[in-house]
Amino acid sequence: MNPLNPQEYAIIIQKATEPPFSGKYNDFFQEGIYACKQCGLKLYTSETKFKSNCGWASFDDEIAGAIKYQIDEDGRRVEIICARCEGHLGHVFVGEGYTDKNIRHCVNSLSLEFIPQISKKD
Repeated sequence: MNPLNPQEYAIIIQKATEPPFSGKYNDFFQEGIYACKQCGLKLYTSETKFKSNCGWASFDDEIAGAIKYQIDEDGRRVEIICARCEGHLGHVFVGEGYTDKNIRHCVNSLSLEFIPQISKKD
């Protein structure tokens, strides 16, 4: 497991939420992979990231087997957690119409670590 700073710990372990529009991956669209900040499991690809203007990083699909879904403590929302370490990522919303898949994983940037795509030189 990777060490977490106090802000990361609050979100990943204590299930807090970073303020909207404050996360470094909110308006970030480089090619690569988004992994769990705590354990390094690859969660999302840049191809599934989209601009939702909601204030958090948004994805409409996960890497197969990387995400677990559970009812949030509030009983209304569906929480998304890392399938390996069960660290809190955010919530999932269905039916908003942002993409053809009609699903939005609303993810805290502090729960993620970006791995840039390395271009191969011919």
